[in-house]
Amino acid sequence: MAAETFSSTVPGGLVLAGILLLYGGGFAVAAVQIDANYPGGNLLVDRIDGNTAYLRPDLRDTRGWWFYWSFRVRGAGGRTMTFRFAGADPIGTRGPAVSTDAGRTWTWLGRDAVRTADGKAGFPYTFGEAAKEVRFAFAVPYQEADLKRFLAGHRGSRHLAVSQLCKTRAGRGVEKVHAGRLDGEPAYRVLMTCRHHACESLANYVLEGALAAVLADTDDGRWFRRNVEVLAVPFVDKDGVEAGDQGKNRKPHDHNRDYAGESLYPSVRALRQLVPGWARGRLAVALDLHCPWIRGPHNEVIYMVGHSQPEIAAQQEAFGEILQAVRAGPLVYRATDNLPFGKGWNTGANYKSGKSCSRWAGELEGIRLATTFEFPYANVGKQTVTPAGARAFGADLAAALRRYLQPPAAR
Repeated sequence: MAAETFSSTVPGGLVLAGILLLYGGGFAVAAVQIDANYPGGNLLVDRIDGNTAYLRPDLRDTRGWWFYWSFRVRGAGGRTMTFRFAGADPIGTRGPAVSTDAGRTWTWLGRDAVRTADGKAGFPYTFGEAAKEVRFAFAVPYQEADLKRFLAGHRGSRHLAVSQLCKTRAGRGVEKVHAGRLDGEPAYRVLMTCRHHACESLANYVLEGALAAVLADTDDGRWFRRNVEVLAVPFVDKDGVEAGDQGKNRKPHDHNRDYAGESLYPSVRALRQLVPGWARGRLAVALDLHCPWIRGPHNEVIYMVGHSQPEIAAQQEAFGEILQAVRAGPLVYRATDNLPFGKGWNTGANYKSGKSCSRWAGELEGIRLATTFEFPYANVGKQTVTPAGARAFGADLAAALRRYLQPPAAR
C-alpha cells in the first residue's frame, strides 16, 4: 500500500485535502474539507500540503488589509493539522475562537497556541476522533441566527417589537427592534446600532445585554419600560454580516461613512429617513457599537470615540463617569481610556471619506449624547472577552443610561 497527499478546489470554494490510500488498482479517500460556505464564513485557501493548510482572509471589496476570517474543517477526525496565514498576522490576542457544535458555542484556543514560522502566524489543532465539523474564527461570531435565538427568548413580551427596516441590496431583511415603553409616548428615546462594519461581532453581544436589561424584571428594567423606547438596529451591514465580509474600509466607502449626501446603502438611507420622525424631538441618546483594531494600545480597552462637537463631548465625559461608577460586570471601563477628538486616529482626516453615524446623530433634534463605543474583540486589559462578559457590559450600559437620563430628584 502507498500513500499520496492531494488537494483540490471545487466549485463554491470548497477545498478538499486528504490522503489517497492506494490499494493496487483502486484507492480509498480520507478527505479533509475546508470551506467558508456558511453565514459569516470568510477564507481563501492558497494550498494544502499534507497536514498544513496555507490560508488568508478574503479581502474582496476591502481597501487595504483587514483581519477577519472564519472557516470550518470537516473530515479531519483524529488528525493534527496546522493552519498558516499569509501576510500580516490575523490572529488576535486570545488566539482563534473554536466551535465544535456548528457555531452555537465558542471557546478561545489561546494565544499560546499560535506558532510563527518564516514570519507567518498559524496554529495547530488536533481533531477528536469523532469530530465531524470544527469551526475556527478570528473572534466569536454573531449572525442572524444568534439574534433570532435571543429574540425567541423574549417572545410574547409586550415591551418588544421586531419589524423590518428595509431590504438590502441582496434582498435580505434588515431587522429593527423596539424595546421598552411601546404603549405610549415615552419620556426618552434611545437609538442603538451595530455592525456598520460587518466583522465587528462582539458589539452585538453588548447590544443583547443592553436589550435584556431593558426587558428584565428588575428595578432598572421596570424604569426603562415606563420611560424609554429603545430602537436598535443590530445589523446595519446585514449583507456583509451574512456574507462574511470585512465591512471595514469597504469600497468606495463603508456603511459608517455613508451619512452625508445620498446614502449608498439601503439600511443607512432607511435609518436616516426613519429616525427623525420616530424620535419626535425625544431622542436623547444614540449609541453606535463597534469593535476596534486587532490588538495593541487603545485596542484592548473599552472606550468612547470623542465627538467633535464640544457640547456632546462634555456629555460623553459625564456619561463616562456614570458608566465607570455603576459598572458591575467583569469587563472594566475607565473614562480615562476614551479617545478625545483630535487625538490618535480620531481627527478630522479620519472622516474625509464621509460622515459617521454618531456625527449624524449628533445633529438630530433634542440629542444630548451621540457616541461611538469601541468594544475589544478578545480582551479588555487582562480580562478575556466572552459573550457572557460582553452581555454584562451591555447591562452596565443600560444601568448607566438610566442614571444619565433620570432627573436627579427622581433617583
